[in-house]
Amino acid sequence: MTTQEIRIVLHAPTPGGLDRARRNLGNVLQAMPSATVRILVNGDGVAAALDSPDPTADASTLVCPTTLKRIGRSAEAPLTVLEVPGVVALANLQIEGWQYIRP
Repeated sequence: MTTQEIRIVLHAPTPGGLDRARRNLGNVLQAMPSATVRILVNGDGVAAALDSPDPTADASTLVCPTTLKRIGRSAEAPLTVLEVPGVVALANLQIEGWQYIRP
């Protein structure tokens, strides 16, 4: 097993992807409590995140501002609205060494 810090970004662009990402978040943290995991929602995943809050996962969820603007909605804490479009954030996170997974 590696001793390096594990950082995972779970990409959830659909409602089904969001459901799987939320389960994956719990599974990873149960197996590796020191891991850092974020769920990045964009596309249809944004409305699903807003319509079905998850008290455990929402604090780890990053929301695409472009999608919010397109659907005319806003996101409140504990959700975090990104400063850049979701696709840009995904690219930046991967450059920073985050492991990309699309559940």
